[in-house]
Amino acid sequence: MERFVFFGGKGGVGKTTVSCAYASRCANDGVRTLVVSTDPAHSVSDVFDQRFGDDPAPVDGIAGLDAMEIDPEDEMQRHLGEIRESLSEQVSAAMVSEINRQLELSHGTPGAYEAALFDAFVSVMREEGESYDRIVFDTAPTGSTLRLLGLPEFLGDWIDRLLYKRKQSIDLFEKAAIGDMEPRRLMDGDPVLERLQRRKEFFEFAGETMRNEAAFFLVLNPDQLSINETERAIEGFSERDLRVRGLVANKLTPEPDDDEEGRGARYLREKVATERERLDQVRETFDPPLVAEIESRTTEVRGDVLAEVAERLDIEAAGDEPGGNGDHVDDGGPVRADR
Repeated sequence: MERFVFFGGKGGVGKTTVSCAYASRCANDGVRTLVVSTDPAHSVSDVFDQRFGDDPAPVDGIAGLDAMEIDPEDEMQRHLGEIRESLSEQVSAAMVSEINRQLELSHGTPGAYEAALFDAFVSVMREEGESYDRIVFDTAPTGSTLRLLGLPEFLGDWIDRLLYKRKQSIDLFEKAAIGDMEPRRLMDGDPVLERLQRRKEFFEFAGETMRNEAAFFLVLNPDQLSINETERAIEGFSERDLRVRGLVANKLTPEPDDDEEGRGARYLREKVATERERLDQVRETFDPPLVAEIESRTTEVRGDVLAEVAERLDIEAAGDEPGGNGDHVDDGGPVRADR
């Protein structure tokens, strides 16, 4: 299995529980694991019943597992602060106040949230990648995730254009220089070029890593809205040259026992039949295979129940595990992962 594993899907389908279940299974199999939440509705703390922040912290009771929750608002402020500091070093004092004003205005602009969150999770991949054998990402709802994953290509091209424009500007300045001022040394050590080059390398790392060292799984529920969004997500991943490795069907309705009768039992049987039709639709029309079918329960998904959910995931955990290709789904009774 790749070092970086992403779980995405429509809001409320159960990404957090599935992410935490898989991460705990990896740790129990001896894989040093970090689970990271980039979803604004942080529930990793709820699953493990302890509070996490933006630095990795050990999960109580599970050796080899750490967790962290990236707060989007904090990341936005940090992101803008870094831009402010960098630009303030490169412009006149008279421009600093205008820079601050423009950055405050940019706080609510489209794309600012995604850019800050993207920087955060790519930084985790770069800075924590050597400390862990596997990093599991519990991502934001599908639309936000796809925008995040599309940033390396989009912003990489944008950075290339900025680099080209900056070099043109310096070149024109050099040609306009008079006498023996040796202006051609300006190209070397130009702070703007250096920053743009670092950003270019940052996006190149992100794109290369997600294409070659990341596995993507989508969590869905057995309802038509969830299935439709999953279909659009698979197309979105494909457009970004990223492959969805498998699908996790969550919140399946438990079937009543054969001897149960009455209105409630009839309702459950009809609901189960409808869900089976939808799962058949998923199997027949989607290329990524179903790697788990997880049934609803009435208890919170913690402790032993989380371990049961983990066992339902036919996704490779330890490096030497023979499975993980999504070709097999156990016929045993599924369990719930509903967060």
